[in-house]
Amino acid sequence: MDKEAAMPMAQQTVVLYPSPGVGHVVPMVQLAKVFLRHGFDVAMVIAEPPAGSPDFRIVDIDRVAASNPGINFHVLPPVPDADLATGPAKPPFLLTLQVLERYNGELERFLRSIPRRRLHSLVTGMFSTYAADVAARLGVPVYAFFASAAATLAVVTQMPALLAGRRAGLKELGDTPLEFLGVPPFPASHLVGELLEHPEEDALCKAMVDVWRRNTDGTSGVLVNTFESLESPAVQALRDPRCVPGRVLPPIYCVGPLVGGDGTSSPDQGRGERHGCLAWLDAQPESSVVFLCFGSRGTHPPEQLLEIAVGLDRSGQRFLWAVRTPAAGTDDSAFLPEGFLERTKDRGLVVRSWAPQVEVLRHPSTGAFVTHCGWNSTLEAISLGVPMLCWPLYAEQLMNKVFITEDMGVGVGMDGYRAGFVKAEEVEAKVRLVMESESEEGWVIRARAAARKKEAAAALEDGGSSRTSFASYTEYTASCSKGTLPNYQCCGDLQRLRRGCSYRSPTITLPTR
Repeated sequence: MDKEAAMPMAQQTVVLYPSPGVGHVVPMVQLAKVFLRHGFDVAMVIAEPPAGSPDFRIVDIDRVAASNPGINFHVLPPVPDADLATGPAKPPFLLTLQVLERYNGELERFLRSIPRRRLHSLVTGMFSTYAADVAARLGVPVYAFFASAAATLAVVTQMPALLAGRRAGLKELGDTPLEFLGVPPFPASHLVGELLEHPEEDALCKAMVDVWRRNTDGTSGVLVNTFESLESPAVQALRDPRCVPGRVLPPIYCVGPLVGGDGTSSPDQGRGERHGCLAWLDAQPESSVVFLCFGSRGTHPPEQLLEIAVGLDRSGQRFLWAVRTPAAGTDDSAFLPEGFLERTKDRGLVVRSWAPQVEVLRHPSTGAFVTHCGWNSTLEAISLGVPMLCWPLYAEQLMNKVFITEDMGVGVGMDGYRAGFVKAEEVEAKVRLVMESESEEGWVIRARAAARKKEAAAALEDGGSSRTSFASYTEYTASCSKGTLPNYQCCGDLQRLRRGCSYRSPTITLPTR
């Protein structure tokens, strides 16, 4: 018998090809651990974005690899990109997508270095889906890993049809509500900015629509970093034939929540040292601290930082504030009110640049989270039962804010984010609302957050929805490799899922107060 033909699953290699940047590599590392637990060998291929790209923060691969010795990391050789920057100025993200497409040649050389019968599949990131063309040439099954919400996937999957029916972009709609199958209505202005243009008039919009279309067109399935009960309307919509009329979407597998907290949360994390802010949290009462953190790219101008400080001061609540200023080396006096640190020294801590977010959210003293609503941060808060004060800044975060507050019910919005400026009075009011025990609305949000935490944990347990979904994925891939497909779609009866799928917010049972 051919030795490779009899090769056990443990010697089958899955190649993961994440989109560049911390926010995409971190959840892909967590996905890699799931594959490892199921007996696969895992290779993670890294393509670096163009030098100086503001959209993707460079990852310290050596540090991530040292923390994850079971994963074989391979950094692709740089590809020439100087010619792409010639001519009229291009948006940096468009240049990044063009460079990713150019990496296909190097990716193909790497895939060819793996014996074909050992190469199980290729899993791309949500922006590295050009790689599906390489997999098609080699006859390798390809899947997409969507590191954002299922609701976001539902929106971008339906976007081509929406844009095709218009002569102009969506920017002119302003705050007019948009409706998509499986998603709560939200203002057109909350779409990812690039999608507000028209693909026939804007090269970046055209590239974004194309790269997101490839997640469900040309792949054998999509792994989504969510869990079914959290986003059931969106997940069901993606399995509904009305989602994209005339096209059957591939299976959708909810495999989350995949969150860090083990050294992969940030490329800046030290090697094993416990951050000083955790010792400060140790001395605080349970659920008494509001944590403010706006992600690896989230910054505010000095005048906004001043408003935050005044609001925190007036709230009287304990706080841990991770501050990332626009200019490195900015002195605290440039954005903090006079005497602020002295007045709040017994109930507040300001940390410059970075704090270990997952560890802070997991700490029993943390009671609320002021967040930019990035999906990784959102899942971390949900998994750890921390209610959110939503302050979206860019990209899909504005949509996430709607999903968090109106669908999942685990957060409240900070008025002013749409205008780009939140006043001190709003910071004070919303912090009090979520943190003070007398607040009825705050109690409901805290109770929902606790319930969602239980749901997230249940999804990852043996027999839980995400465990079952990943098992369905492995069975599906095994059937594909044998040329026989299972007669069902992931996680349930297809006919049940394909019945009426108009948006209905999921309900959860809250305890009696």
